[in-house]
Amino acid sequence: FRQFRAALAKAEGLKHDTQGLSDDALMTQLGLTGVAPEGRFFPDTYTYGKGTSELHVMARAAKAMTKQLTAAWKLRGPDIQVKTPEEALILASIVEKETGRESDRTTISRVFHNRLAIGMPLQTDPTVIYGMFDNFDGNLRRADLRTDHPWNTYTRKGLPPTPIAMPGRNALRATLHPDTSNALYFVARGDGTSAFSETLEAHNAAVNRYQRGGASQPSNGAQ
Repeated sequence: FRQFRAALAKAEGLKHDTQGLSDDALMTQLGLTGVAPEGRFFPDTYTYGKGTSELHVMARAAKAMTKQLTAAWKLRGPDIQVKTPEEALILASIVEKETGRESDRTTISRVFHNRLAIGMPLQTDPTVIYGMFDNFDGNLRRADLRTDHPWNTYTRKGLPPTPIAMPGRNALRATLHPDTSNALYFVARGDGTSAFSETLEAHNAAVNRYQRGGASQPSNGAQ
């Protein structure tokens, strides 16, 4: 959301009428009092005429996200672990940030559904980074994974309190129509794709192969 506001501030031809507003005040102007702004605006290309207000563009984006989320929720699959559109939006934002290759998106979604089903922490780095806000310097450390805060899915089970990004249409669909898989773990191969595993032993082997150059070092089980 911070990046969205920054992009609007630089957009030529817009009437910059939201720059002095806090996030809370802005959401109130949009009729969304008390709603956290993250994830509420659909990422898309929006055309506008010269002199159009930022608030108008943001209202369009908010309306578009509501429409996309409602449509995806109506077509949701039967075997999912999110109970409300709000939970779906939060999980979709995680799926959005974790996906390197489009073809992996529905399986990544399934991993998180599988973890939620058995009460296993989601253990996803992007949520930790999001919750660090300005304290993140580009390097995620083990100490960061152990430092508790509401978005730390290593120290807390279940979904974080808010979305961590603005999920697109494909992430929404993948979240509500996950692939069929028993995988509980995944690790980046380094080429944009992910290796999926059903057991911690297999996951540790994948981590050693793809991220440690074959070193025999146990993983903490995080994706």
